[in-house]
Amino acid sequence: MKVLLTGGGGFIGAWIARRLAARGMALRILDLRARRETIDLVCGPAVADAAEWVEADVADTAAVRAAARGCDALIHLAGMLTPCCRADPVLGAKVNLIGLLNAFLAARSEGIDRVLYMSSAGVFGPDGGEAPRPTTHYGAFKLAGERCAAAFWEDDRIPSIGFRPYVVYGLGREDGLSAGPSLACRAAARGLPYTIPFTGEFDVIHADDVAAAFEIALAAPVSQAHHIDLLGERARAEDVIEAIRGAVPQAAITAKGPPMPIRLPGYPTGPQGLLAGWSPRPLALGVAQTIDAYRRVDDAR
Repeated sequence: MKVLLTGGGGFIGAWIARRLAARGMALRILDLRARRETIDLVCGPAVADAAEWVEADVADTAAVRAAARGCDALIHLAGMLTPCCRADPVLGAKVNLIGLLNAFLAARSEGIDRVLYMSSAGVFGPDGGEAPRPTTHYGAFKLAGERCAAAFWEDDRIPSIGFRPYVVYGLGREDGLSAGPSLACRAAARGLPYTIPFTGEFDVIHADDVAAAFEIALAAPVSQAHHIDLLGERARAEDVIEAIRGAVPQAAITAKGPPMPIRLPGYPTGPQGLLAGWSPRPLALGVAQTIDAYRRVDDAR
């Protein structure tokens, strides 16, 4: 199987590439540039070496269609995170919304039987209501993408799954509003102080568990357009700090700042049954694994 990963050179893309390469799948990665640093970090150089790289803008319809030619599956990950969308909403819309439209158009033209894509818990606002009410450009673009996915099902019968994780952590996470737990793990591994820049309650999930959901969804019996709240463990910043200190008792990690501008509804939405056998790891285990991964990387340098 050959899989197209748009934005595959990023953090989540690297973890998905790690899983798919381990299963012997061929990878074609579309990115604005052949940024292999995160894949090298998470997977090792062999995966990046074996991948076919396509340097193109996801907002370029013809380029995305050409990249999809000959592929059996399409995973759409290309996107700009909250701070970048705030700084340049027009560019954010081009990448996060036009890019998603191009992924679906490529699947339609090349006969790919489903689109798996990264949505976000950012579709919810701070009120915690069951209906999404985003208060950021990023969340608005992600919600619009979900609605467009539904339209592609109605018009073209392209099935899809959009995954909505909240705070994703793990080796290689550097950017975005919710990168704090990952950066705290890295700092603890290096004996450095760090302050997580937000407080309050959120959901936290390891990047490999997100990747596992995409891997399972490649073969799931999917029809229609679905979105799934991809949840790991409800936590507060203090819980992340406690987990870090469970692995590094002397860690100088604190938290300060306003809560994240997202409050999840009381229970997950979406057809969880599509992810048969999927189960996220506990926070304490994932944090310990992340700290260990950063230590091994540092030791190898």
